[in-house]
Amino acid sequence: MADSWANSTSSGQHGSAPSGRQRHRQARRSGSDLHLDLPPSAGPRPRAALLAALREAVRTGRLAPGTRLPSSRTLAADLGLARNTVAGAYAELVAEGWLTARQGSGTRVADRAEPAPPRRPRPRGGTEQPSRLSLSRHLRQQHRPAHDLRTGAPDVSAFPRSAWLTSARRALTAAPAHAFSHGDLRGAVELRRALAAYLARVRGVRADPERIVVCAGFAQGVALLARVVAGDVAVEEYGLPFHRELLETTPDRTRPLPVDAHGARTHLLDTDPHFGGVRAVLLTPAHQYPLGVPLHPDRRAAVVDWAGRTGGLVVEDDYDGEFRYDRQPVGALQGLDPERVVYLGTASKALAPALRVAWMVLPEHLVEPVLAAKTPAEWTTGALDQLTLADFLECGAYDRHVRTMRQRYRRRRDRLVEHLAAHVPEARATGIAAGLHAVLRLPPGVTELAALRALDRAGTALDALTAFRHPAAPGDPPPPSLVVGYGTPPEHAYTAALDALCGTLARSRHS
Repeated sequence: MADSWANSTSSGQHGSAPSGRQRHRQARRSGSDLHLDLPPSAGPRPRAALLAALREAVRTGRLAPGTRLPSSRTLAADLGLARNTVAGAYAELVAEGWLTARQGSGTRVADRAEPAPPRRPRPRGGTEQPSRLSLSRHLRQQHRPAHDLRTGAPDVSAFPRSAWLTSARRALTAAPAHAFSHGDLRGAVELRRALAAYLARVRGVRADPERIVVCAGFAQGVALLARVVAGDVAVEEYGLPFHRELLETTPDRTRPLPVDAHGARTHLLDTDPHFGGVRAVLLTPAHQYPLGVPLHPDRRAAVVDWAGRTGGLVVEDDYDGEFRYDRQPVGALQGLDPERVVYLGTASKALAPALRVAWMVLPEHLVEPVLAAKTPAEWTTGALDQLTLADFLECGAYDRHVRTMRQRYRRRRDRLVEHLAAHVPEARATGIAAGLHAVLRLPPGVTELAALRALDRAGTALDALTAFRHPAAPGDPPPPSLVVGYGTPPEHAYTAALDALCGTLARSRHS
């Protein structure tokens, strides 16, 4: 099939275009591009080929209802067809109901019912049951929920637009010419210097700019490490499933490390034969995700000792270390041994996930292997965003924004606890000393599945705790619990989200 374009731009040249196009282009003033798949030669039936291509584009939804099509003159010129051929095809499709034509409005795709997505066949042998990891997701509404209490995002409506724009202008004005080239695989040196100073001051990280690698999100950092670290990887038995999937470069590469009230049981790396082949461990020591407990000092020391003694590696995910409410933030584990700990941080929670800016502080022996794995084909963070973030850090705007949001999220946490106490006293929120989420222990007799179904009917989206549990984790599953992301809703919608959550749970306990 040959690709043909109907192009009704107001100006521009297309190389050696036919003279007919040249003449008609002068008459065009506005319109839109239209891609159609036509045979290399329509032969004696160009109208039939055009009709088939347009019907297929509408039928498949590629041309959405209301889309304005190029004029018959424009389309004829760009496809090399007679204008009468295109006009006749348009008229036929209008008569069939595929298109509409009104004076002054042009020809548009008709408002037709969109085709239903194909239904996946059910496996034979009974009713399909959702897996543990898909328990929350199979109930999630296809459209945006009325109340979004899922974890993984801050209140993006609070993004500091004015301050960010000020930094962007300064960064763009001061940017050297080479900043607009491909740049260093480690990231802009201006950002790496700013990060080194900030992380040392705020998180206690020992960082050299030459050992910082900027990534297009936390997931890219994990994926890069998965390529360069040999052996199996221990992960906390609760965590984000897609992080485990990034590490699973071979089947069953990840080993679930039990977690209790003091965090991951890191001493098992030395004492349990199940972890004999482990060469690295991924931890969330400041605020275990999603249970919310910090790693006990003895266990912090134990895992660093294990790494130094065995040549192992600790990967520290410091996803929300800046948001601690009841005491000073817990310092980064990396400060105990920068040569055995990889520090991973991100701007996703403090600013916005859409920035796609994360960073790794690497031991010296891993810098070159990681850069070799980070080929030019990898996703990269735009240089201007990096330079803007560097300015944002250096001028103090990042600190001011974090302090403002820390106070806001603390008030939200307190309101969540108060609402639960008033409306669902049998439910209990845990893991609330830090972060943007809480684990909510459900009232007796209420299952995760029943709660999720009731909340889904109320337009409220969140996740079950079991959705975060490693599928190979030993022992019994935890008591029925939900993970409530109180940082996600915009400020004006938070009270309504709490009312929907608590009201639904209060009704569920009596059903």
